[in-house]
Amino acid sequence: MSRLASGVVLVTAQEPPLDPDDPLAPRGEDVGMTATAFVSVSLDPPLVLVSLREGSRMDDLLDEQPLWAVSVLSESQRHIAGRFAMKGRVSDRLLFEDIPYTRGEASGAPLVGGALATLECRTEQHVPAGDHTLVIGRVLTARVPSADGKPLAYFRGRYRQLG
Repeated sequence: MSRLASGVVLVTAQEPPLDPDDPLAPRGEDVGMTATAFVSVSLDPPLVLVSLREGSRMDDLLDEQPLWAVSVLSESQRHIAGRFAMKGRVSDRLLFEDIPYTRGEASGAPLVGGALATLECRTEQHVPAGDHTLVIGRVLTARVPSADGKPLAYFRGRYRQLG
């Protein structure tokens, strides 16, 4: 499958607050994950699918948090893709520290500045598939914040640029 080129996205979500009944309780931490297994499933209703490694932090989080977001990365955002794909990485709080982002109105999740497109989603279904979980989400918002730029691609185990 390394011969199949794919786009690169950053999937983000916000952990639920520590005490959901207390409006003054601290918000949960932002979590991010680089994904190359992300596809459009349906236009009516608008559905997308992301494949998550079973037992990963994002898999566990999306099991309890139904709202999440996707930022379609541009070729100039390779450093973001690499940062959130690291194994044994530092806390996600530090990973987000110097990345410009806004918070999604529907999901509360980070949306990366300069992304080619951003989506906010609500989970419709979890489908176990081997050592992964396929998460199907209904698209709540879709925006094209940056009309310029080329997509970041992944092919034969490396990030690539088109053309």
